[in-house]
Amino acid sequence: MHSLPWSLSTLAARPWKGRWLLAVAVLHTLAAAVLFVPQWQILWQRGVFNAVADDMHLSAAVWFLLFGAVLALLAWEVTALERSQPAVALRPMGWCLLALVLAGLVLMPVSGFWLVLPPVLALLVR
Repeated sequence: MHSLPWSLSTLAARPWKGRWLLAVAVLHTLAAAVLFVPQWQILWQRGVFNAVADDMHLSAAVWFLLFGAVLALLAWEVTALERSQPAVALRPMGWCLLALVLAGLVLMPVSGFWLVLPPVLALLVR
């Protein structure tokens, strides 16, 4: 029987997880720009500074956009670490991200949290 040229552990060892997370961050940011057009218009009409106030829709739009930026920063860090550090150094980050993803999936099963699951699991297998 022929064995596959790769296994889960060899796939997990390759430096793709940070780039994957960056792609998800870009998609998240683009989705924020497209899905919240009415909220962005209201934000600009109010003059941006302290424009969110008690408006939950504006708050959701801003947090959605800002989470994309934070995920991009995390992705760049994962990219640098997975190329320079031993696998053990990324495991704590993998466990923390897994907790975040699982919480997100429980609260919002129909969401983009599923896109973050493959690199998170790879961080734990690596």
